[in-house]
Amino acid sequence: MSEWSDPVLALGLMSGTSIDGVDAALLWTDGRSVLEARGSLTMPYDDALRSALRAAIDQAELIPDVKSVERAMTLAHAAAIEALLRQEDLLPEMVKIVGFHGQTLLHRPDAGLTWQIGDGTMLAVASEIDVVSDFRAADVAAGGEGAPLAPVFHAALASDLKKPLAVLNVGGVANVTWIGRDGELLAFDTGPGNALLDDWCLAHAGTAYDEDGRIAAVGKVDDNILRQLLENSYFDRAPPKSLDRNAFSSAPLEGLSLEDGAATLVAFTARSVARAAQHFPMPVERWLVCGGGRQNSHLMRRLRDALTVSVEPVEAAGWDGDALEAQAFAYLAVRSRQGLPLTFPATTGAPRPLTGGEFDAALL
Repeated sequence: MSEWSDPVLALGLMSGTSIDGVDAALLWTDGRSVLEARGSLTMPYDDALRSALRAAIDQAELIPDVKSVERAMTLAHAAAIEALLRQEDLLPEMVKIVGFHGQTLLHRPDAGLTWQIGDGTMLAVASEIDVVSDFRAADVAAGGEGAPLAPVFHAALASDLKKPLAVLNVGGVANVTWIGRDGELLAFDTGPGNALLDDWCLAHAGTAYDEDGRIAAVGKVDDNILRQLLENSYFDRAPPKSLDRNAFSSAPLEGLSLEDGAATLVAFTARSVARAAQHFPMPVERWLVCGGGRQNSHLMRRLRDALTVSVEPVEAAGWDGDALEAQAFAYLAVRSRQGLPLTFPATTGAPRPLTGGEFDAALL
């Protein structure tokens, strides 16, 4: 373990369940406080890599050979690092550590299985920066859910905000961090985020996503199908709990129009978030939303209707919603090198606070 008494400049990388590309962000941190965000960017995957990753996720239960897609995905992350350093006029030696989440192909914590691809050794050599990767494995091996990982970062960001507070991340899957008045944490996946809607739009309209919710906004919610979707036993399970990207199916919607299906899926996401709030130890008066979902104005309206309290993008608190998850992995990488806990009993169901992550040196 490293003992860094002073803050360091760390770089975080995130490729989420939406499979849209690499988010890269720089952060000054000592692993406890968040001192300053330096810069960030998003580098979209090209169509071939996105398709290959989608196929790998769809076939993950068969444990396919993914060496070629892992290599391509890792090199895409290396390119994102290079682009961010160039944007910020930095040399590799100015960055202390990279936090590399990788791409989740399969997440079955109930079976003791979580699978993120990404070659940390290759990335360290390519970037000339030390890398921490494979953040979830230690938690799952100890009996935890392995997700979500960002709550300790959310708590650091929200240190000066009024609490209780909920931070909702709407990526492919949606997850929430509840932060109590004294900094207590509870975190879990709430249900579907954008993944079902994205897949529906791709299958029925040939478009990767519903931009600003325009398709869903003109559709009509099928209340019977929505009720059926919400009968899933997951929503009544006590947290902590987590989901695989493909845990839910849009099969019940077949036969609906493009617009009605999209409207029903948006309502499903919003209602499942409202169901999640029933598990909070104390109600919140404010939700801060990050992830791509915050850019869908129709979903944001649906969330406000379902939650009946303040629902705002995280920019309202001065945070950068596009960079937030990547910043979280910069923060977690520093904590990992210091041996500080990344996960906790109330965030993943781990038996005790646990550190994690695998270290690869740049071999300079």
